[in-house]
Amino acid sequence: MPDMSSSAALAMTHLVPLAEVDENKVTPGVLGFIVFAVMALAVWGLMKSMSKQMNKVDFKEAPDPKEGSEAVPAEPKAKQG
Repeated sequence: MPDMSSSAALAMTHLVPLAEVDENKVTPGVLGFIVFAVMALAVWGLMKSMSKQMNKVDFKEAPDPKEGSEAVPAEPKAKQG
C-alpha cells in the first residue's frame, strides 16, 4: 500500500496559498446587499400576510354543550292549557 502522507502533505502545501485571504479586501459587495435586501423583503411580505391571516381568526370559543346543559335548558317548556 503506498504511503499517502507524503502526497497529502504535498497537496496541502499547494492549497495553503489559496486559503490565505486578505481580510481587509473581502467585502460582501453588491451581490451580498441584493441577497440581503431580497431576504428582508420576503420576510416583510410573509409577516404582512401572516398578520392578515391572524386577523381573520375568531378566537371566541363556543360554549361546551355538555358542561352548560344543567344551567341552561335545551328546550323551553310548553305551557299546558
